[in-house]
Amino acid sequence: MLKVTSPYDLSLIKEIPLVGKEAVEKVLCTAYALFQDQDTWLQPHERIDILRKVTAIMEAKVDELTATAAREGGKPWMDSKAEVLRAINGVHLAVEHIGQLKGGQIPMGLTKASENRLAFTMREPIGVVASVSAFNHPLNLIVHQVVTAVAAGCPVIVKPALTTPLSCLALVAILKEAGLPDGWCQALICENEASELLVTDKRVHYVSFIGSAKVGWYLKSKLAPGTRCALEHGGAAPVIVEPDADFDEMLPALLKGGFYHAGQVCVSVQRIFMHESICKEIAHALADGAGKLVVGDQMDERTEVGPLILPKEVDRVEQWVKEAIDGGAELLTGGRRISDTCYAPTVLLNPPLTAKVSTLEIFGPVVCVYSYSDRDRAIEIANDLDVHFQAAVFTKNVDVALDCVKKLNATAVMVNDHTAFRVDWMPFGGRDTSGLGMGGIQYSMHEMTREKLMVIKSKVL
Repeated sequence: MLKVTSPYDLSLIKEIPLVGKEAVEKVLCTAYALFQDQDTWLQPHERIDILRKVTAIMEAKVDELTATAAREGGKPWMDSKAEVLRAINGVHLAVEHIGQLKGGQIPMGLTKASENRLAFTMREPIGVVASVSAFNHPLNLIVHQVVTAVAAGCPVIVKPALTTPLSCLALVAILKEAGLPDGWCQALICENEASELLVTDKRVHYVSFIGSAKVGWYLKSKLAPGTRCALEHGGAAPVIVEPDADFDEMLPALLKGGFYHAGQVCVSVQRIFMHESICKEIAHALADGAGKLVVGDQMDERTEVGPLILPKEVDRVEQWVKEAIDGGAELLTGGRRISDTCYAPTVLLNPPLTAKVSTLEIFGPVVCVYSYSDRDRAIEIANDLDVHFQAAVFTKNVDVALDCVKKLNATAVMVNDHTAFRVDWMPFGGRDTSGLGMGGIQYSMHEMTREKLMVIKSKVL
């Protein structure tokens, strides 16, 4: 049995069965049989009707879904509720884009050999989708990996993070309640060995993976020939701050971007490069704000920063911060564990560029500030990692902003906003080690379909 516990006080929430290889084979057989029988495919109008009912059910259960996500994931209540509302909007977006899964006419008659022909492309479901998800957005990530597959007409098998399976199971139950036929969405609560069997099976046509780069790239190397995939890994998001930035707007943004969900977000603000003329003043102001954040029980509506997902992550963050301080970083605030499960929001000034906090994704409530005199050199340091996801620049000078957008190695650069900004209809994903492919509701739906060309030959054309 899997014991699902609260990340804050480690209290037991629920016990649910873990399944093994036999269950993997069973769900694969079911999903593959559905895809192979085209007479059973869900028509677009059926998908629209089902997903509209899903949104209505979710809207009636906002508080219930919020409680589930917050309790198992550790994200503060206010942020978990925002996640639930985002998830509902994500289902709306999927409904809207079902009608955009379309092809187009291919011109014929351009050569003698192509006369008397009419050609069109169309998009059809890619096949069985296997989705492996992460803990940090236990409902919204499942929407992005499951509802998109349903909207595209694909049978989907989802394996949630073992720390946060309950939100996934709640959504699967809602899909069934909304009328999704049996087999079209199946959840697997299993260990890594069984999930590897799932994603590497040749009956799987598309793999959606959100999690660590080590696991994601390993799984990609094991995929069956022809299986497409999308990988979403982490980053160490950099921010460039120029002396002309609007500090009153910037500081709240950096605090939110750095400490939202205790920094357990793949695009959290991690490395802030500030011009030397303002660095100490702004770094201390950032530290002052971080020190005032309310840390504690995620179920308390006053809490702004909740626990880390597991106690071992508190141990890791504590070790990384100590290494940075021993290496010469100046501790401006935090730098201590509050309990076995919570770590104080921490701001470090000028940690060594070789320290783990400077080279690896922290995934904890720690922000590093570095002083620079040459912006190009700061950008060079910002780019000098294998991970590249989202980045940001704060300045009032449009030329400087555009220069940073051009030079920062990132899939998205926010101007005068934090690196963790996202709406669910924009393209979202990492490049290089940080991932493969782009997410976002309509982008994922497009990836979960494939193109087919029809050419009609007729003497009357």
